[in-house]
Amino acid sequence: MKKVTISIVLTVVLLTGCGILGSANNAKHVDMVGMDHSGMAEEAGSTERENVKAIFKLSGDKTVPNQDTTMKISIQDKEGKTINEFDTVHEQQMHVIIVSKDLSYFNHIHPEYKGKGQFMVTTQFPTSGEFKIIADITPTGMNAMNKSQWITVHGEPVAQQLIEPEATLSQVVDGNHITLSIDHLMANMELKLNFNIKHAQSNKPVTDLQPYLGAVGHVVILSADAENYLHVHPTDEQTSGADAEFMTTFPQSGVYKIWGQFQRNGKVFTVPFVVKVP
Repeated sequence: MKKVTISIVLTVVLLTGCGILGSANNAKHVDMVGMDHSGMAEEAGSTERENVKAIFKLSGDKTVPNQDTTMKISIQDKEGKTINEFDTVHEQQMHVIIVSKDLSYFNHIHPEYKGKGQFMVTTQFPTSGEFKIIADITPTGMNAMNKSQWITVHGEPVAQQLIEPEATLSQVVDGNHITLSIDHLMANMELKLNFNIKHAQSNKPVTDLQPYLGAVGHVVILSADAENYLHVHPTDEQTSGADAEFMTTFPQSGVYKIWGQFQRNGKVFTVPFVVKVP
């Protein structure tokens, strides 16, 4: 059974392509906004967490939709010294999750490690608005941890979508019929998430799931306010379907969005669900 990695409150230096804009106590509402790094971390000890910080830097003076934006994430200790070595976890040294404020947008990408504590990746944002960037890392000799940062993408305002619990946890995505079942849905209790996947047309069980990042699938969970973050791995990484089982614990009551990611025929598909945890 895999443990869950969740985030904690951390301080991050705020930058854009023009340089440092502010600190945790005096952040300007410009390209990078909000100094929220809250959540919880089950695996990383408090001393390790406090000794690691991330510096997020985006290319250009202003981030706009549908335009390539290069993101550099530098990992340092609390004294500003570079952290140089990182463990490879599920085939990557860093996993980055990007979500919009209303959680309608989700992206899971993997920056390239350039050495000297610096990771870099180019991506695009689909609309204007606020987005949260979450970086999962495991500095060598430490436990898994994550750092996060809110950014603002400039442009015409877009309507926010409601984050509402679903009565039926069943969807069809890319020809796959996915049903999510959860036993004992309540806060502060370890529970099982089971994704049952069938062919949408024939309704026959899928038995050809392919490894995605070294496992049958990956699950990311965020509370509706994006404060509580969980990155969950399967209990049986080598299964090929039709069931993919994950164990996790919701840290408190409330509404959460769950994204399951799986791969068939060389194509990754993502299925989202929204649940209310009593």
